[in-house]
Amino acid sequence: MEKKPTSFSIKNWNETDQPREKLRDKGKATLSDAELVAILIGSGSRNESAVDLSKRILASVDNNLNALGKLSLKQLMTFKGIGEAKAITIAAALELGRRRGGEELIQKKKITSSLSVFQIMQPILGELPHEEFWILYLNNSNKIIQKNQLSKGGITGTLVDVRLVLKNALEVGATGLILVHNHPSGTLKPSEADKQITRKLKLAGESLDIKILDHVIITEKAYFSFADESLM
Repeated sequence: MEKKPTSFSIKNWNETDQPREKLRDKGKATLSDAELVAILIGSGSRNESAVDLSKRILASVDNNLNALGKLSLKQLMTFKGIGEAKAITIAAALELGRRRGGEELIQKKKITSSLSVFQIMQPILGELPHEEFWILYLNNSNKIIQKNQLSKGGITGTLVDVRLVLKNALEVGATGLILVHNHPSGTLKPSEADKQITRKLKLAGESLDIKILDHVIITEKAYFSFADESLM
């Protein structure tokens, strides 16, 4: 009797069913999300193929890739067949996708509204469990020269160094700044500290002819603009 393979490794499949070969021969767009994840993990468990395991993982997050990207290594490793190495591979691939999305938006768009700020920064800040404060440095055409993470802190807030913000603005030749930070709690209401740092930076920038154009608070699905609400 022929010995059965001990696992459902992709290399044991018929070539027409192998997602790696499908990607090579037919293009990456032809693969399902589950097939792409299956390529990352390589093999499933003794009784489950990599694609079936991937389908099960995706089903646990309602087939939502953004939700999959939020799973911790520990959560991924609760699935039989997913060890630490495979969990790390999945997490790394999704993080690359998230970063790529942010970079593509920056390359394609200049800042035309608070919505464009949200579209650029939501992939970076929208899903974080902690608060971060970023600065967008703009030229005269409102195109982004540079974007910098200024501080990273707990959910309760971050510290902002006004001198560092303006020093960097002068170094890169920025004429306008947009302040951006996230609220992991999901609330869009600006705190008194948010208002205070906005006023402080605006006042300091005026003496250097550097305009603070907006302060945008980001959550996973929405945003609040100081400029839109006439708080600038």
